[in-house]
Amino acid sequence: MTAPIRVLVCDDQMLVRTGLVTIIGAQPDLEVAGECGDGRTAVDLAGRLRPDVVVMDVRMPVLDGIEATRLLAGAGVPHPVKVLVVTTFNLDEYVYEALRAGASGFLLKDAPPSQLLHGIRTVAMGAALLDPEVTRQLVGRYAARIRPVEDGAPRDLSLTPRELEVLRLIADGLSNSEIAATLLISQETVKTFVSRILAKLGLRDRVQAVVYAYRRGLAT
Repeated sequence: MTAPIRVLVCDDQMLVRTGLVTIIGAQPDLEVAGECGDGRTAVDLAGRLRPDVVVMDVRMPVLDGIEATRLLAGAGVPHPVKVLVVTTFNLDEYVYEALRAGASGFLLKDAPPSQLLHGIRTVAMGAALLDPEVTRQLVGRYAARIRPVEDGAPRDLSLTPRELEVLRLIADGLSNSEIAATLLISQETVKTFVSRILAKLGLRDRVQAVVYAYRRGLAT
């Protein structure tokens, strides 16, 4: 049998944390490796327990979720841990920073349990989780804060025109199926384009692709 996905739950609200632990623990393919209520403890526990996924709140005492995510999955971390940020819309100004810090995706706290479970499994498999609707609203609000590189800087000449088109659609929050429908190509072709884009630009996942596109002025 395949080993269950081990999950560390970090949320400072006891009621929320208990709910997450209960939902995750009831799944045969998931296992709660531990739980805590602040980012510093999350970093310490992750180092000892080595979970497959950390479900991370954003606003917490001692060390917030953004800094904890940076310590767990940021650039230069020798053994990064996959982090799934769970937040609310009134905190979405922090989500962009969490994604830059290395999070593999995010969900809203009012998402149904099925989306949470799907998110954990998706992130555990090495894919990124970007809820299309959340991405559209998040990036739409904060695009002005994501400053493009200075004019005259290299503009991704390694990407073909079609790859640039796919990258822009990823930045708009479209899923593979939506990109396929927009460009009138198959989902398998979209997957191939996405893989090429990530490889050419040295990006880990779709989350980084979204941030990259806005930083480079490839999306508005």
